Amino acid sequence: MAVSGLSGIESMLQQMRAVVQAAQNNGVSPAELAPQPASFAAELQRSLQRVSAAQIAATNQGKAYELGAPGVSLNDVMIDLQKSSIAFQTAVQVRNRLVAAYKEISAMSV
Repeated sequence: MAVSGLSGIESMLQQMRAVVQAAQNNGVSPAELAPQPASFAAELQRSLQRVSAAQIAATNQGKAYELGAPGVSLNDVMIDLQKSSIAFQTAVQVRNRLVAAYKEISAMSV
């Protein structure tokens, strides 16, 4: 049981490193991914950057698996792809809610 917990922690650390590496390859510094006190717009932008970084990391991990890189298992690739898909779907739903709220507020002022 303890070995399983350690491999889970190692897997999580590997995923975190992959996200940071993908962000750095995309021109985003790790400091930009760190939480900072800011406005709603800044928080929304950081969230979108995290979604993008997750998608890039999942895609890169999938490519690494296809190329036969050691230490990359199909299970991890599939889980990361699902995580990035769910993050993207969540971002789309947030956008939809923001647009609906904007339309509702602009209709109130008429």
